Amino acid sequence: MFQRLFGRERQANRAITEALYTRIVAAARQEPFYSAWNVPDTPLGRFEMLSLHMFLFQHRLRGEPGAPADIAQRLIDEFFLDVDHSLRELGISDVGVPKRMKKLAKMFYGRTESYKNVLEGDDHPALAAALLRNVRPEVKEWPEAVALAEYVFAANRALAEQPSEDICAGKLSYPAPLAA
Repeated sequence: MFQRLFGRERQANRAITEALYTRIVAAARQEPFYSAWNVPDTPLGRFEMLSLHMFLFQHRLRGEPGAPADIAQRLIDEFFLDVDHSLRELGISDVGVPKRMKKLAKMFYGRTESYKNVLEGDDHPALAAALLRNVRPEVKEWPEAVALAEYVFAANRALAEQPSEDICAGKLSYPAPLAA
């Protein structure tokens, strides 16, 4: 009896995790980021956008106890499993994956701290500068960083309006980026 009960609970949790992660990935892969806003459509560019959307999700659930905290942890675990799987698909050897994972984790957590500080300070120019540094480090200027920063602020507001109960049920939506 306990096995059936807990087995169903694990399946329900897995379904919610998959639904939320699918929505986060879909938001990160929205076409205007790559076409209109010149985010590089490369593995690193996609990592940057996925990291940004994962940050927004984590930021939304930050500080909430109980189910939201559990879901936030499951999603970050899913994110890093996906990154690991992607590295392996790119042909990185079993020996090279841990070293790259460590570097990508450091990048992710460094970015989330930077984004958190400027988002909480409502500092639009600082967020655009951080996005330039992280998403397009090879260029000195990236005018589309301003549009991406505005999207981040809009997404943060949209996520804040979504009830935690809905998110915990697997319902999540990000705004669409407006084409430049």
